[in-house]
Amino acid sequence: MKIDNDEMVSVVSAGSTTNRVDLYVGIHKAMRSLMADLLVAVGKMDAADDSAVEWIGSRVLQFADFCTSHLTHENNFVHTALEARLPGASARIAAEHVEHEQAIAALKAAAGQLQKSQGSQREHDALALYRQLALFIAHNFEHMQAEEVELNQALWVHYTDEELRALHGRLLATIPPEETLFVMRWMVPAMTPAERLQLLQGMQAHAPAPAFAAVLDVVQPHLSTGEWAKLARGLKLAPKAGLMTA
Repeated sequence: MKIDNDEMVSVVSAGSTTNRVDLYVGIHKAMRSLMADLLVAVGKMDAADDSAVEWIGSRVLQFADFCTSHLTHENNFVHTALEARLPGASARIAAEHVEHEQAIAALKAAAGQLQKSQGSQREHDALALYRQLALFIAHNFEHMQAEEVELNQALWVHYTDEELRALHGRLLATIPPEETLFVMRWMVPAMTPAERLQLLQGMQAHAPAPAFAAVLDVVQPHLSTGEWAKLARGLKLAPKAGLMTA
């Protein structure tokens, strides 16, 4: 992929806008982290190990279902909001979503094929899935960049931060608890310490205590000792031996 100077300027300009509600930054950090981790896992999988193939295949299928859910959330909430005030604003990205749905179906088929194959055919299917996943991720990285630059700018022009927070709240209300925990597992470790603390302070203040505790349980194993200590201090959590000294 060739990125020209105008594209680089747009990236820098988007990055300089730090005081507006950004519907994309958190979930896209989660998705980039998940995609990178999954690609590495598929690439180093031992195709001769039945349990490894089954596990990696199930991870790809889970990832595919998550991508479908994410597309649905963006289509139903973000794109609908944009079209209400700027008709046509989401058309190009929406068309790419249709292409992604087709690519997701192909990924699921490839993962299923891998789980069923044996011997030398499995080696072939494993490499084919790896390359297919790599291209899917590459296209998604470009797609997410366009959403963060183009669609955010449109949202910021036509919606206030209060309206964007309300929109985000309505979207979150449709996500089942198990999907929320899955997102938190990838999102929170991928955030900066400040983003991480802001997100979890909001949950601490407004979510039921058991739900907040479940999120911390999912997140903690994926933070370094120092990262967890900094977060715990910010959240004013009770110290845990060996985890609060960094």
